[in-house]
Amino acid sequence: MTHLRQTLRTATDLVDAGLVPSDAEQAIARVGARYAVAITPAMAELIESKDAADPIARQFVPDVRELDVAPEERSDPIGDHVKSPVRGVVHRYPDRVLLKIVGVCPVYCRFCFRREMVGPAAEANLTADEIEAALDYIRAHSEIWEVILTGGDPFVMSARRIEDVTRALGAIAHMKIVRWHTRVPVVAPERVTADLVAALKTSAKTVYVALHANHPRELTAAAREAIGRLVDAGIPVVSQSVLLRGVNDDVATLEMLMRAFVEARVKPYYLHHGDLAPGTAHFRTTLEEGQTLMRALRQRVSGLAMPTYVLDIPGGFGKVPVGPGYLDAEAGVITDPRGNPHHTDGSCAP
Repeated sequence: MTHLRQTLRTATDLVDAGLVPSDAEQAIARVGARYAVAITPAMAELIESKDAADPIARQFVPDVRELDVAPEERSDPIGDHVKSPVRGVVHRYPDRVLLKIVGVCPVYCRFCFRREMVGPAAEANLTADEIEAALDYIRAHSEIWEVILTGGDPFVMSARRIEDVTRALGAIAHMKIVRWHTRVPVVAPERVTADLVAALKTSAKTVYVALHANHPRELTAAAREAIGRLVDAGIPVVSQSVLLRGVNDDVATLEMLMRAFVEARVKPYYLHHGDLAPGTAHFRTTLEEGQTLMRALRQRVSGLAMPTYVLDIPGGFGKVPVGPGYLDAEAGVITDPRGNPHHTDGSCAP
């Protein structure tokens, strides 16, 4: 494990920290020139540098395979741009919008579906005028019930800026739910301060936090304390994870991850199938592999710990569940969690 005080951002930083061999520095620098790199001290300290298959390193340390772009991969795999009526807003579903208020993150995941839109050089942070235009769009569309703050990671903003956003959204009468998507409680738990938590709260709206984590080791004692500060303040927390080859594509790891979420008072929400982001083929499983894992997971955990396995249809067509089916309605046969068929009246099928 590496003990650091500062975020690692360059190939030289990674070599100095012992996370990349010196003879790979130039190759890793080429990856960093294309896609942003940042590994916080909290994540660097979790990496077992002597383990070539370390699941934390796999998520955050650049890999030269990222420069290999498959023909089917896309710079905007889930169609943010085609569903964006004004800068920073994605209106893909009738009753909710994304508000991509910042374009930077405390860490940069090597599988990120917005990897060509985020980072210090992406110029994706909204200006004050652009934020006001985005809010005007929300004010003008009474069908919008929920606003999802994302980016980038909106928890990189100061408590003052978060409070300004909370106040502005709180004044929109027809909008009822504010949801913040973040990795911060896991990757930089020290940022979840009392001031930040207070800035999220408003009596005018219901506030949720969706936490992204992919491996049970990410839920450290410090992360659990940060989550606790949110939950104890009355802010429900749900999880989002990505099914990643070499990170969590086995049922034992998924079981530990989902149990760890529930024990930390986080409700498992989504398990995303890997998107067609450029240079991420080495992370993606097949849908069939994902369905097999979900069948196995259902045999091991209660419904409280079961996420919904989903796919964002490429091109902006929306997110759909792709978990295994258990009912053959035409045949009147249903399969139990152990794989045994039964008639829907409860009798055993042949």
